[in-house]
Amino acid sequence: MAGHSHWAGIKHKKGKADKQRSKIFSKLSKEITVAAKLGDKDPAMNSRLRSAIQAARSANMPKDNIERAIDKSTTNNDLNFENLRYEGFGPEKVAVIVETLTDNKNRTASNIRTIFQKAGGTLGTQGSASHNFSQLGVIKIEKNEISDEDIFELAIDAGANECKSNIEFHEIQCSSNDIYTVKRELEKKIKNFISTSIEWIPLNSIEISKDKKDELINFFEALEENDDVQNVFSNEQFST
Repeated sequence: MAGHSHWAGIKHKKGKADKQRSKIFSKLSKEITVAAKLGDKDPAMNSRLRSAIQAARSANMPKDNIERAIDKSTTNNDLNFENLRYEGFGPEKVAVIVETLTDNKNRTASNIRTIFQKAGGTLGTQGSASHNFSQLGVIKIEKNEISDEDIFELAIDAGANECKSNIEFHEIQCSSNDIYTVKRELEKKIKNFISTSIEWIPLNSIEISKDKKDELINFFEALEENDDVQNVFSNEQFST
């Protein structure tokens, strides 16, 4: 669930696969439950829920888990999650944005602050780090769904600002306000989506030397292992 940075690619190559899968399922389930509670239980009528289910399927979450997460939105009337964003600077002054989904903001704030402090970083106020990023809608599509040429044409016709294709997937970027409008147009031709999300794309990068790489990765892992954390975005650039 990490953000748009080199860390996003590295973390998926690391070990602890079973533990990581369980943690990812837990975060996806929470998003499904909240999306279903805030809107229609029918994914066709609820774009946030539809996107959450598509992300869960892309992560190979079993159908039973998805259905339980939707049911939980009805059975648990005390469920009261908030989306909260934390900003700060980690090791080597890397700008970091942490998105959380929590039912106890005091607990979450305390835990996030502790993780930053232990890593030698500082948690700031909203706006302290986000000026280093641009918030965009990002839609990722399976590579085998459509050719590079066809997805580019489809994306532009749907109102997207940019379309990139790499070895693994197609990535479409648009205004965060337009993401579900663009998505609806794409759904007329595309069936399988990897993810649909609002992401913080770094405007500038801080290059991290090889000897500092592990320190930063440990910091990111500590954030992602927190149950309340949904996404981590940063502007690091690891030296190759």
